[in-house]
Formats: sequence, structure tokens, C-alpha cells
Amino acid sequence: MDARTLIAKVRAGSPVLPEEARWFGDALNTRAVTDAQAGAFAMAVCLNGLGKKARVALTEGMRDSGDVLSWDLSGPVLDKHSTGGVGDPVSLLLAPALAACGAFVPMISGRGLGHTGGTLDKLEAIPGYVCEMGPARLEHVVRDVGCAIVGATGRVAPSDKRLYAIRDVTSTVESIDLITASILSKKLAAGLGGLVLDVKTGSGAFMDKIEDATALAEALVSVANGAGCATSALITDMSQPLASAAGNAVEIRAVMAALTVPNAERRLREVTVALGGVLLADAGLAKDVEAGAEMISDAILSGRAAENFAKMVSAMGGPVDFAESWSHVLPEANVLREVTLPKAGFIAAMDTRALGEIVVQLGGGRLRDGDKIDPAVGLSGIARIGDKVTPKTPVAMVHASDEQKAERAVRAVRKAIKVAQDAPEARPLIHARVPA
Repeated sequence: MDARTLIAKVRAGSPVLPEEARWFGDALNTRAVTDAQAGAFAMAVCLNGLGKKARVALTEGMRDSGDVLSWDLSGPVLDKHSTGGVGDPVSLLLAPALAACGAFVPMISGRGLGHTGGTLDKLEAIPGYVCEMGPARLEHVVRDVGCAIVGATGRVAPSDKRLYAIRDVTSTVESIDLITASILSKKLAAGLGGLVLDVKTGSGAFMDKIEDATALAEALVSVANGAGCATSALITDMSQPLASAAGNAVEIRAVMAALTVPNAERRLREVTVALGGVLLADAGLAKDVEAGAEMISDAILSGRAAENFAKMVSAMGGPVDFAESWSHVLPEANVLREVTLPKAGFIAAMDTRALGEIVVQLGGGRLRDGDKIDPAVGLSGIARIGDKVTPKTPVAMVHASDEQKAERAVRAVRKAIKVAQDAPEARPLIHARVPA
């Protein structure tokens, strides 16, 4: 096999054999492929695609370029992945709820990307929480607690790390084939028996059009199942933040409210329950999706999910009494500013991407590699589309490190929220399931 021949085939739109794509996926790590060849391959794929069989094989090759975990546990090993959103801490509810239902969840997560929040950044707002650990320690925590949310080590899908860096500087990020291989090579390296995907659509999603989100969901499901991992996807709404908060510590507070306060964070709970129901049914832990959803809901309402979350926090280095102390130990911003709007009416729409960028500008995300996160900043109390407001109605609370940043954020939030005289038509929270 050689890279030149493969690149020429993709450039010409000729069929790529699975063994060729699998070789290339692994060769990215062995350095049998140069940076120039990797960039040329990415551009050719971006323009012409790979085809279904080659897409699966590329993913498998990238998965096998590093460590692939294996498990010997008393229940199925399951996970969830989201394509990214604003105010979306579903993983922090779903992992402990799945553990309460008999699953084991080694969730390898990432940091913030652009305007979207990162699960690891949120968890590191908890004092002492350490996201990095080796396979032996991960297995111990998963076996003991039932779930662990961690970052990927350099030994997990190293081919993806290299190819992603090249895609980032060659304008080839937006390729369904390469997005699919990137996401799934890391997830499948965790040795999963089942996976559910939360593919976002709306103003805060990378795929803002539902047609694009559907195409991505279908590609992800097809490749994951083709690689031997039972997988389904839900296409969910990101036309507004999912939780009532966007940031790091503020989202942890929203998570704890969802886990412990009746009727709190209903949209966040609804998506969590729906994803968990699909995953439990696919894994055979529930007779159908409805029964699975009821199991996840009961795990939350009974307090078992909150108990598991606190156990995980303790096992990962956080406070041993987090279930009781969370409201006191999470960092708080120096400045709080209430946001109101100049006119009365109904909230008709939100620029959710802009709300995510506000959090980044406050210091809750990264403008450059290596930027330090301020875990305390963000937005809380975010109103919902359809809410009736007056000039005295708070639509958000800004958490900032100083008055100047707070004032800029207040102005930006006002620009991001549109008010109309008539109530908008309700938008479904869950658009579709793939496969239906």
C-alpha cells in the first residue's frame, strides 16, 4: 500500500477498498504518511467522499492506531456522544443514571471547541476533579462506581489527533466522512458494546440545518454499527441552550439541580431520559425504548443518579461530600449582572451560538490553545423561547470576573435574544431517531 496511489483514487472519485482505507487510518500514526499526503487525502475526501465501506474501514484503522480497551464486567459497556452545543451537560446526568440501571460507562470526553462547552472543562470546575488517568485506574473507577468521565490519553486513536490537526489548517474540517471517523475512532477505542449519539441542530449547533444533522446522524450510525458497536442517534434541538445555564461551574449547579430538585431543568432531563431510553433498549437492559426511558427517569427521581455522580466525583479526586457540599465548594464569579430586555413581548428566537461565544469571551472557553479557563464565569437563569417578558423580567444572569466584561456580556445577551409581539410556534426538543 502507498499513500500516493490511494490519494489519486480518492481524487478521481474511484472506489477505495476497505483494506486501503484501513491501512491509511493506521499509517497516519506510524508516519508512513507525510503531512502533505495527509492534507491531500483530507482535501480529496472533503471533495469526493469515501463511500460507506471505506468510511467504516478508515474509522477502524484510526481506532486501532492506539490502545483499544477491553472489559470483563457484569453488565454492558455503554456510552453517549454529543456533536456539541451550548448549556448541554447531558453527559453528567446520563452517565450516573446509566450506572444506576446496570450499565458501565467509561465516558471519554473532550474540552470546549469554539462556542460549544466541553465536558472536561465543566468537571474541572469541581475542586480536585482530575480528568486524566491511565487505563488501570479507569477500569478500577468504572468497576467500583459504574461510571467515569475522563479525557483521552495520547494512546487513544493517535491517528485522529494527527489528522484533526491537519484538517484544522487545511479547511477540511467540514467533511461528514472525516467528522465520522474522528468521533467514532475515539469512542470505539473505549471498547464499547453500545453507543447513543446526540446530534444537535439549530442556531447553537455545528450542523444548524436539520438536513445536515440528519446526514451526519445517518453516517455516524452506519459506521458505528458497521464497526460492530450497536448504535442509534437522536436529533435534538439546539435553538436555545439546553440547560438554563452556560458555562462551567454554573452548568454543574444546573446538573445538581436536575439530579436533586423535583421539576428542575426539564429540558435537560427530557433529553437525558430520551437518550438513555434508547441506549438501554439497544443494550438489552430494557424491553423497549419507553421502558428504558422510565428506568432512567426513576434513577434520577430516586436520587440514585445523584449518589453515583457524587461517588464518581470523589473517586476522581473531588470532594468526598460533594452531594452535600456542592453549593458551597463550586467557584463563584466576582460580578453578577442581571440582564433585562428593552421591550415587552414573547421571546421568539435566540442566537445560541452567540450566547456560547459570550461565555468564551467571559473566560469560560478558549480563544487560543493554552488559554486558562475561568470556571466561575458564564450565564445562568437563561429564559426560554416562548417566555413572556417585560422590561423588568430577567432573561439571564451574567457571571463575570470584572465589571467591564460583565457590561459587554449584558449588551451581547440583549443582542442575542429576539422579542416579538406574538408567541412563537413551539419547536420540538427531539426531532427524530436514527434509525427510526
